[in-house]
Amino acid sequence: MILAGEFVRFLFVGGLAAAANVGSRLVLDLATSYEIAVMFAYFVGLTTAFVLNRTFVFDARNGRGKSQFLRFTIVNVFALAQVWLVSVGLARWLFPLIGFLWHPETSAHVIGVLSPALTSYVAHKYYTFSD
Repeated sequence: MILAGEFVRFLFVGGLAAAANVGSRLVLDLATSYEIAVMFAYFVGLTTAFVLNRTFVFDARNGRGKSQFLRFTIVNVFALAQVWLVSVGLARWLFPLIGFLWHPETSAHVIGVLSPALTSYVAHKYYTFSD
Protein backbone atom coordinates (compact mmCIF):
# COMPACT_ATOMS: atom_id res chain seq x y z
CA MET A 1 0.00 0.00 0.00
CA ILE A 2 1.47 3.34 -1.09
CA LEU A 3 -0.01 5.21 1.86
CA ALA A 4 1.81 2.92 4.29
CA GLY A 5 5.09 3.62 2.45
CA GLU A 6 4.42 7.34 2.63
CA PHE A 7 3.73 7.18 6.35
CA VAL A 8 6.92 5.15 6.90
CA ARG A 9 8.88 7.81 4.98
CA PHE A 10 7.15 10.48 7.09
CA LEU A 11 8.22 8.71 10.27
CA PHE A 12 11.80 8.29 8.99
CA VAL A 13 12.02 11.97 8.02
CA GLY A 14 10.46 12.83 11.35
CA GLY A 15 13.16 10.80 13.07
CA LEU A 16 15.87 12.76 11.27
CA ALA A 17 14.18 16.04 12.14
CA ALA A 18 13.73 14.89 15.74
CA ALA A 19 17.45 14.10 15.92
CA ALA A 20 18.21 17.61 14.63
CA ASN A 21 15.77 18.98 17.20
CA VAL A 22 17.17 17.10 20.18
CA GLY A 23 20.79 17.55 19.06
CA SER A 24 20.39 21.28 18.71
CA ARG A 25 18.64 21.41 22.11
CA LEU A 26 21.70 19.83 23.70
CA VAL A 27 23.88 22.56 22.17
CA LEU A 28 21.41 25.31 23.09
CA ASP A 29 21.38 24.08 26.69
CA LEU A 30 24.91 25.48 26.94
CA ALA A 31 23.61 29.02 26.36
CA THR A 32 20.07 29.12 27.75
CA SER A 33 17.51 27.39 29.97
CA TYR A 34 15.99 24.03 29.12
CA GLU A 35 12.55 25.55 28.50
CA ILE A 36 13.88 28.13 26.02
CA ALA A 37 16.22 25.59 24.39
CA VAL A 38 13.27 23.24 23.75
CA MET A 39 11.45 26.01 21.86
CA PHE A 40 14.41 27.11 19.73
CA ALA A 41 15.42 23.53 18.98
CA TYR A 42 11.90 22.89 17.76
CA PHE A 43 12.44 25.39 14.94
CA VAL A 44 15.66 23.65 13.88
CA GLY A 45 13.63 20.45 13.64
CA LEU A 46 10.80 22.30 11.88
CA THR A 47 13.01 23.55 9.06
CA THR A 48 14.67 20.17 8.66
CA ALA A 49 11.28 18.45 8.57
CA PHE A 50 9.83 20.88 6.01
CA VAL A 51 12.64 20.42 3.51
CA LEU A 52 12.74 16.63 3.88
CA ASN A 53 8.94 16.17 3.83
CA ARG A 54 8.50 18.43 0.82
CA THR A 55 11.18 16.54 -1.08
CA PHE A 56 10.97 12.90 -0.01
CA VAL A 57 7.56 12.24 1.53
CA PHE A 58 4.86 14.26 -0.21
CA ASP A 59 6.77 15.08 -3.42
CA ALA A 60 5.46 18.63 -3.27
CA ARG A 61 8.43 20.41 -4.83
CA ASN A 62 6.20 21.73 -7.60
CA GLY A 63 3.83 23.36 -5.11
CA ARG A 64 4.10 26.91 -3.88
CA GLY A 65 6.94 26.69 -1.38
CA LYS A 66 6.12 29.87 0.54
CA SER A 67 2.49 28.95 1.15
CA GLN A 68 3.49 25.37 1.97
CA PHE A 69 6.01 26.62 4.52
CA LEU A 70 3.39 28.92 6.05
CA ARG A 71 0.89 26.04 6.36
CA PHE A 72 3.67 23.75 7.63
CA THR A 73 4.48 26.34 10.28
CA ILE A 74 0.83 26.72 11.31
CA VAL A 75 0.46 22.97 11.81
CA ASN A 76 3.71 22.90 13.74
CA VAL A 77 2.81 25.79 16.03
CA PHE A 78 0.05 23.56 17.36
CA ALA A 79 2.47 20.65 17.55
CA LEU A 80 5.01 22.88 19.34
CA ALA A 81 2.50 23.49 22.11
CA GLN A 82 2.05 19.73 22.45
CA VAL A 83 5.80 19.05 22.38
CA TRP A 84 6.51 21.77 24.94
CA LEU A 85 3.72 20.69 27.29
CA VAL A 86 4.73 17.02 27.14
CA SER A 87 8.48 17.74 27.46
CA VAL A 88 8.23 20.24 30.29
CA GLY A 89 5.35 18.42 31.99
CA LEU A 90 7.33 15.18 32.12
CA ALA A 91 10.66 16.79 33.09
CA ARG A 92 9.35 19.20 35.69
CA TRP A 93 6.29 17.44 37.09
CA LEU A 94 5.80 13.72 36.33
CA PHE A 95 9.39 12.47 36.37
CA PRO A 96 10.21 14.12 39.73
CA LEU A 97 6.90 12.82 41.11
CA ILE A 98 7.71 9.21 40.18
CA GLY A 99 11.45 9.47 40.87
CA PHE A 100 12.56 8.98 37.25
CA LEU A 101 16.22 10.01 37.29
CA TRP A 102 17.76 8.64 34.06
CA HIS A 103 18.45 11.72 31.88
CA PRO A 104 15.03 13.16 32.73
CA GLU A 105 15.21 16.27 30.51
CA THR A 106 16.47 14.42 27.43
CA SER A 107 14.03 11.54 27.97
CA ALA A 108 11.15 13.98 28.39
CA HIS A 109 12.20 15.92 25.30
CA VAL A 110 12.44 12.80 23.11
CA ILE A 111 8.96 11.68 24.23
CA GLY A 112 7.63 15.20 23.63
CA VAL A 113 9.11 15.37 20.13
CA LEU A 114 7.54 12.00 19.22
CA SER A 115 4.10 12.84 20.62
CA PRO A 116 2.50 14.61 17.58
CA ALA A 117 3.53 12.08 14.87
CA LEU A 118 0.09 10.89 13.65
CA THR A 119 -1.80 14.18 13.86
CA SER A 120 1.02 16.00 12.08
CA TYR A 121 1.09 13.44 9.25
CA VAL A 122 -2.63 13.85 8.58
CA ALA A 123 -2.45 17.65 8.76
CA HIS A 124 0.54 17.84 6.43
CA LYS A 125 -0.91 15.37 3.92
CA TYR A 126 -4.32 17.03 3.63
CA TYR A 127 -3.49 20.66 4.43
CA THR A 128 0.18 21.60 4.12
CA PHE A 129 1.11 19.80 0.90
CA SER A 130 -2.34 19.50 -0.70
CA ASP A 131 -1.68 21.94 -3.57
